[in-house]
Amino acid sequence: MVDHVNELVLPGEILTKFNESEKTQKALLGPGLRQEDGDIIVSKPGILKFREPNVYWVDSFQKRYIPTKSDTVIGIVTAKAGDIFRVDIGGSDQATLSFLAFEGATKRNRPDVKVGDLVYAKLLVANKDMEPELVCIDSGGKNDGLGVIGREGGFMINTSINLVRKLLSAECELFKTLGKNLQFEVAVGVNGRIWVKSRSVSQTIAVVNAIEASEFMTNAQIKTMCKKLADTLAGF
Repeated sequence: MVDHVNELVLPGEILTKFNESEKTQKALLGPGLRQEDGDIIVSKPGILKFREPNVYWVDSFQKRYIPTKSDTVIGIVTAKAGDIFRVDIGGSDQATLSFLAFEGATKRNRPDVKVGDLVYAKLLVANKDMEPELVCIDSGGKNDGLGVIGREGGFMINTSINLVRKLLSAECELFKTLGKNLQFEVAVGVNGRIWVKSRSVSQTIAVVNAIEASEFMTNAQIKTMCKKLADTLAGF
């Protein structure tokens, strides 16, 4: 394992032990780390985290989203320029989304995307020298849950990047516990945007409130909150 896991790291630090074995050479780098000339360099301050078998990232509190390749985000279509859509993903630059980056899209069969739509998309390109590029398909050309969302209702909220990371972690019990008593759809973007849709407006609001309240709760507190929420909704 690399040095400094669970310790504070600062931008510019070069992490050691990454190149000491074939296993660590294949480490997957998440937010806050980048590779340059064989060295692994810290790009933002925070706590270095590790998850088996070989995933490393820097956990830090940040307000502005920094696009990272392979991130799944929720964007807002702001304009159409020729065959390209411009999409606000909450970063310093808007992202581009080609009309061909949808399942089944061709020059004759164009996707139905309008300015103002929400899109659930994956970052194909994200580096400091190029504007971010999005796709709504996986490597096999399937949408895999990506694409335009929210046209039939639902509600999008903006949250902290830390809350999103918590919700996406395997340890978080929120969605599993809520799902025992409520039916809802949710799309979580690592850019701090979450879209929720339930069977009614009141249930959608209840899920949104639970998400926002869970940020600083333990799993035990989350389970207690979800039970109280289920009891409350059962009375309506």
